[in-house]
Amino acid sequence: MNKKKMLFIYNPKAGKERIRSNLIDIIDVFARGGYDITVYPTKERGDGTTAVMEYDDSYDIIACSGGDGTLDEIVSGMWKSKRKTPIGYVPAGSTNDFAVSLGIPSQMHEAAKTIVNGNEYACDIGIMNDETFVYIAAFGLFTDVSYQTRQDVKNILGHMAYILEGAKRLSEISSYHMKVTTDEGVIEDDFVFGMVTNSRSVGGFKDITGKNVTMDDGVFEVTLVKLPDNMLDMSNLLAAFINRDINTELMYCFKTKHIEFDSKESISWTRDGEFGGNHTHVDIRNENKVINIMIP
Repeated sequence: MNKKKMLFIYNPKAGKERIRSNLIDIIDVFARGGYDITVYPTKERGDGTTAVMEYDDSYDIIACSGGDGTLDEIVSGMWKSKRKTPIGYVPAGSTNDFAVSLGIPSQMHEAAKTIVNGNEYACDIGIMNDETFVYIAAFGLFTDVSYQTRQDVKNILGHMAYILEGAKRLSEISSYHMKVTTDEGVIEDDFVFGMVTNSRSVGGFKDITGKNVTMDDGVFEVTLVKLPDNMLDMSNLLAAFINRDINTELMYCFKTKHIEFDSKESISWTRDGEFGGNHTHVDIRNENKVINIMIP
């Protein structure tokens, strides 16, 4: 009987380098599950995408371990190569928002078992100016924290590193005048923050994108935060945002399958916690149920 073939791509530096002490156990779970495994450690950003695009069609599943950025690379490679090979994910990052949203266990050994024994789930992804993202594209306040926080600091402090880095930025708040166009209408205003999401968890905060969020409904959850008049309003706004207590005077919250952002100044964006470029025009669309990921 021929064994099933697995390509296992992992980021050895993700999170607190948890993969190093769990690698043998993870591979053992895969082997006991009947897989012939090819192991590929990434060395630099983009390696995961390249590995997926260059592999042959003989693999039955592509498994990966790392943070959300690592998963994004795998999805990007799958999208660009037009393949639909099932994806397995062992989360090893600092927040692992997408894994939390899908109910994938945080324990690496249990997540590996999910890949072997779980079920395929057809999931949406986002396309932002022809680049993929798995669960979030965002601009504005704090969005550069994840990719400007040094990896060694992330490894030592974990999620607290983001909070500490973000706290330094409260005195640097700036707003962006943007025209936002969807199939449902046009909004023009000054925003300090905006996110287009397909996730129940963002930055480690659950339900921040709303209730009854599903990752296969063909639409995104959009949150746009307007510029407050003063720091007290900002404080109240941050509390309302984290608790998903919608204040329509300060926030726009809606669902859409396609959205465009236009601004006169170039604005920095993030995709799945990684730098997404500086843009005056951003076009984001939902691709419904185009990847298959293993879930419990």
